[in-house]
Amino acid sequence: MTPLPIDIRLKVNGEPVERAVEPRRSLVDFLRHDLGLTGTHVGCEQGVCGMCTVLFDGEPIKSCIMLAAQADGAEITTIEALNGEDLHPAQRAFKEAHGLQCGYCTPAFVLTTVALRERGLRLERDELKEELAGVLCRCTGYQNILTAVESYLADD
Repeated sequence: MTPLPIDIRLKVNGEPVERAVEPRRSLVDFLRHDLGLTGTHVGCEQGVCGMCTVLFDGEPIKSCIMLAAQADGAEITTIEALNGEDLHPAQRAFKEAHGLQCGYCTPAFVLTTVALRERGLRLERDELKEELAGVLCRCTGYQNILTAVESYLADD
C-alpha cells in the first residue's frame, strides 16, 4: 500500500511553494525533480559528501538525509538563489581564487560560505577547515577553496 502524500508549504529561494509529496521523498529529490533546481547535486545519498548542501532557515544541511516533509514551514535556499546578471560575491571569490575545478562540490561550498558570512564569523584557517569539513572535494586540494572563502569572509 502506497502511503498518502503529505501537503507541505515552504519557501524555496524566496518563493512560496505548496506541494503534496510522498512521505519518503528526500528533500534533494524534491528540489531536483519536483522543482527542477538541479544545482543541488546528489553524491553519496548518505549525508557524508555534502554535495547536496542547501541552506535550511539559513543553516547548511545535507538535503539527501532530510525528508521533504520535514521542510514544511522552512525557508530553503539553493545555489539558484544566487543567480543573477552578475556573479554573487561568493561565486566571484571562488572564481578569482581558482577555487573550483570540476564544479560538482562548488554549490555546496558557496552556500556554506554564504551561511558563514551571514553568521558574521571571522575564522582562522583551522577553524574554517572545520566549518567546511562537511563538503568533500576530490579535485582542488582545498587550498584555493580556503583562499576563496577567506577572501569572501574578509570582504566588507
